[in-house]
Amino acid sequence: MDYAILGSTNITVNKNGFGALPIQRISAEDAGYLLKKAYQHGITFFDTARSYTDSEEKMGLALSGVREHIVIATKSAALKADEFLAELETSLQMLKTGYVDILQFHNPPFCPKPGDDSGLYDAILEAKAQGKVKHIGITNHRLHVAIEAAESGLYEIIQYPTSYLVSQEELELIELCRRKNIGVLAMKSLSGGLITDSAAAYAFLAQFGNVLPIWGIQREHELDEFISYQNNPPALDERVMKVIEKDRAELQGDFCRACGYCMPCPQGIIIPTAARMTLLMGRAPKAVYLGEIGVEGMAHAKDCTNCGHCIALCPYGIDVPKLIAEGWEKWRQLV
Repeated sequence: MDYAILGSTNITVNKNGFGALPIQRISAEDAGYLLKKAYQHGITFFDTARSYTDSEEKMGLALSGVREHIVIATKSAALKADEFLAELETSLQMLKTGYVDILQFHNPPFCPKPGDDSGLYDAILEAKAQGKVKHIGITNHRLHVAIEAAESGLYEIIQYPTSYLVSQEELELIELCRRKNIGVLAMKSLSGGLITDSAAAYAFLAQFGNVLPIWGIQREHELDEFISYQNNPPALDERVMKVIEKDRAELQGDFCRACGYCMPCPQGIIIPTAARMTLLMGRAPKAVYLGEIGVEGMAHAKDCTNCGHCIALCPYGIDVPKLIAEGWEKWRQLV
């Protein structure tokens, strides 16, 4: 079994982190079943956020009875100290716990530091002194913010989109964190569904001892897939390297990561679907892009006015309207 040691926190867990964003889309009963099954099969790291609607509440209902045996990471997107502390109290109530193991600033546009105008870092230190937070983390989709956080010495955990599709500069963030003894939580390890070989994704990330993949799980077959890797970890062998090389050739570059920070669109476009449609048509079954998901996702794609709203909000600086236009042109030829 592969283990990740999350830097100076010394949190040691197997290479399967349960990403609880998707459970907000299913019933409390179904979510509880998945969470309990994950724990029963050795998954002990659970990542959620205050902004994931009822994800924290579902987690609290399912796992409060085994609280001392699991690691809980949650997040707050508040940008003011008082709101941040208020959100923490709500998180604790929903999770049915007196503390969280890791509290993360959720994708702030800057790196919070002691004494800055936001007061966020001072607030998290206050919460830590009260025993409500064990370790301090930050999530981001902006590489420069993540690098600043790693170099600051203020963060024990950094969560960043990490897969075999990221750039060399982004991979260097992992090495920087290793040198600084910082744990890395890898989100978007399947690149929003564009990576379809989870064994290849698992094997690639398993080579980094300080990196824990956070797999977004909504369906039992997804959970079963990752559970199966615990006792039979996929190797970074010739087959896997061929998959990685092929995917890099097809996907690496300016593609939509489906992070959703450009939403909502003023024209009602579901950008994460529309901007990725060209790639989805080459990788997903027709039932996905010609079925309900495709129809709903492309319903307003033709209405793009190139207003720049999404470009201004995109953490990756991608020409989103161009991707939407390309996707619409290819998709409409099929319907």
